Amino acid sequence: MLQPVQLYKILSDETRLAIVLLLRESGELCVCDICGVTAESQPKISRHIAILRAAGLVLDRREGKWVHYRLSPHMPAWAAETISTAWLCMREEIRQWRENAAPSSC
Repeated sequence: MLQPVQLYKILSDETRLAIVLLLRESGELCVCDICGVTAESQPKISRHIAILRAAGLVLDRREGKWVHYRLSPHMPAWAAETISTAWLCMREEIRQWRENAAPSSC
């Protein structure tokens, strides 16, 4: 079971926080989309997504050779509320990230 200290440690990393907030904004994204918005490499994004998956915050869905990620509907309500509150505080910045993103390499 996810504990508050675990969530805050996970979200204290800027890359993981960006991934979570982008997923909150977009619903579902593949790694190449996340890389385009964050300007981070695929291996770095994949490593951070693995941490988010292990914590039960992110789920994946395979479609052919692509893997799409989304926030887990099974995370504790308090964690979802924390993420939603952070998203509300940063939503304009997140939308700017998406507008300024490099085209997807998918």
